[in-house]
Amino acid sequence: MATGMSLPRLAHSLSRPWLQLFILYLLVLGVALPLIGQGRRHSYYFRRSTYLRQLTDEALMQSLERAEEAERYFQNAEVGEGGGSGKEEDPPQLAVAIVTTVRSQGTEYRYYLQVASAFHRLLRECKWCRSYRLFACNVHHHPKEHWQVEMASRLVPVIQRFREEGQEVPESDRFEKEKADYLFCLGQGLEFQPKFILMLEDDALPSSDFFPVLQDILERRLKGQDPLYVKLYHPERLQGYLHPEPARILEWVGLGALGGCLLSCLHYLTTGQHSLTSFCALAALSMLGAEMYGRVYLLEVRRASPQLYILAPASECCTPAMVYTAEGTQRVLRYLGQQKCRQGYAKDTALYQALRQERETAYVVEPNLVSHIGLYSTLRGWVGQPSL
Repeated sequence: MATGMSLPRLAHSLSRPWLQLFILYLLVLGVALPLIGQGRRHSYYFRRSTYLRQLTDEALMQSLERAEEAERYFQNAEVGEGGGSGKEEDPPQLAVAIVTTVRSQGTEYRYYLQVASAFHRLLRECKWCRSYRLFACNVHHHPKEHWQVEMASRLVPVIQRFREEGQEVPESDRFEKEKADYLFCLGQGLEFQPKFILMLEDDALPSSDFFPVLQDILERRLKGQDPLYVKLYHPERLQGYLHPEPARILEWVGLGALGGCLLSCLHYLTTGQHSLTSFCALAALSMLGAEMYGRVYLLEVRRASPQLYILAPASECCTPAMVYTAEGTQRVLRYLGQQKCRQGYAKDTALYQALRQERETAYVVEPNLVSHIGLYSTLRGWVGQPSL
């Protein structure tokens, strides 16, 4: 009899909207998302003790495999396959500069060869990149020590900033040297008189849809505009909804409204109940779940089409892959030429400050069009976990 009486009571309790919402929150945030997010390094649910070592080993192995493939690519290349396309006298659509130097650690991963071979392949298949110019900008003080550049030089021409007898820059000036190297390479790209200049660090590995997305952004969405620059990479750890980016807050609220509508419809079909309170609770669940699982993984859905990529106002930090118009390049050369970089005020910070002071516009593309594969920072001299 007691058991018989308890079942109606349980059914009555489960019919209460607040309890149903509580159970849904528990199932989503406490069960489902932890299960699918525990192995994703940018998720709140990431289990470092279980997955960090595994992800690190996998990333290093994949990097070594790409390095070996890239080395074979350049060893087997035939002379006359590289550098550009079209007539040499034609102004190119795009100049692609890979800024590179010798790394004292991590040389077995041959980052430059990985990046150079990937871009060489993609450029040869890119119809939009007519009469492109691809070159390595070697900023090492003793250029012949950079054996990767020498190996790839049959396909990727090299411009050297220093002669072999160049003097070392004092350690205290390394941030200023990085800026000066960058401006030198940017100026060399401008010498080809291109429409656009793509500036890359030698550990920025492109995605397979790199040029279709770039074409859509430059030729359609930014047609008639002249931004100072377009960033093609922003650190994944800084791409969450809770970082202070106004555009992301609007995106987050929109996601919550969409999720709230879909879940409210499902809730109504299963229970026959609906209310503004339940809609707000379900919208909040959608927003909270998206942030905790990781915005960077939701962005991956946008890779389905170039038209789905986000073009948002640029934020500070990091310049592994940047696109400039010819006019924007001239302004960057002028702005940064007036700046003195130092510890705590590197070239990316100086560029962002110039952007704000000069009231220019700049954009960032999401999701990233390159992966930052480098472990060792040539500027700051530390080795980082690739899983981080």
